[in-house]
Amino acid sequence: MMIKQKHTNNTYPNDILQPLLKMGWDSHFQINLDNICNDKVFPARVVGVRRNSFLISQGNSESLATVAGRLSHKKENLFPVTGDWVLVSDKVISAVLPRKNTLSRGASGTHGKQGSQSNKEQIIAANLDTVFIVCGLDRDFNIRRLERYLTLVYNCGLTPLIILTKADLHQNPEHYVHEVETIAFEVPVHFVSSKDSTGLASLEPYLSQGQTIAMVGSSGAGKSTLVNRLSGRTIQATNLVSESVGKGKHTTTSRSLIMMPQGGMVIDNPGIREIGFWDDGDGLNVAFPEIESLANTCRFNDCSHTHEPGCQVLYGITTGTIRKDRLDSYQKMKRELAYLSNRQSKSADRVEKERWKEITLKIKAINNRRNNHA
Repeated sequence: MMIKQKHTNNTYPNDILQPLLKMGWDSHFQINLDNICNDKVFPARVVGVRRNSFLISQGNSESLATVAGRLSHKKENLFPVTGDWVLVSDKVISAVLPRKNTLSRGASGTHGKQGSQSNKEQIIAANLDTVFIVCGLDRDFNIRRLERYLTLVYNCGLTPLIILTKADLHQNPEHYVHEVETIAFEVPVHFVSSKDSTGLASLEPYLSQGQTIAMVGSSGAGKSTLVNRLSGRTIQATNLVSESVGKGKHTTTSRSLIMMPQGGMVIDNPGIREIGFWDDGDGLNVAFPEIESLANTCRFNDCSHTHEPGCQVLYGITTGTIRKDRLDSYQKMKRELAYLSNRQSKSADRVEKERWKEITLKIKAINNRRNNHA
């Protein structure tokens, strides 16, 4: 694949091309680059976000860049994040190439408040191939939380994989794998140990050249330790989990794209305490296929699966096809997503009304000026 810039017929030399390919550059980004009518910019990938700058890489070298003022004021959510491909000139990011995907959630800080779903999107990372959902086999282990993570990842149109860390704490970690498999249909589930190399080999195929992985999970789940184990050296700092409360500290405080010796890249994210949804996608349907399958055969199309006659989901509870706690989890998230969708719809209507109100005021002002000059 040759990287050409439109209207110049110039081609980047191989010493620039090959490192880009190793960092995940593909035809998606190439096509979008071909549509750029500017031969003074070069593509780079955001590998780290600082307070007032971005760490970018072309594969062979890294440098700091700032963002153009006009980009930060765009209404589209295209401010650079870790994993983005950007166009750079003179150490200034002028554009973000269209993303293949994003891992997004509702911004934190609303837990426990009325209407807790956030109306602000927080993009965790961009242009991913797989999302590692990391869960420790200690007090961090929580089936309901894993369901939320799966729904979040599916809502973003991404591919999940579940990793159970701290397998050395149990004589039979396979038991937990089987338990997770009952709620994570067709999702690969692996267990690893932080004290040796148990399970690491099974993760190698996901880290092949050009592949980008994002890790999500609670603080203290073992994400940074896992990165260190996979890399064979200490890259990320780690802390012990508090024995009194079973919670870890935010050792990882920023999102960095880390090149791994296997050829792939890993984004180790800070621990997530609030798994808030942002996109009302099809995640719930994919995460709860057994419920959705029965819901399609209910007598009423708008069945709430709580009391209606002919509800096949409730019948599934009585026959043991569906577990009651899983249905409760499904219904809770369904309410959250419905509320989110309704609020976003109302927000869009409000924006449209405000826009027409502004137009009306401008027209009225023009008419008043005309009348005054008449």
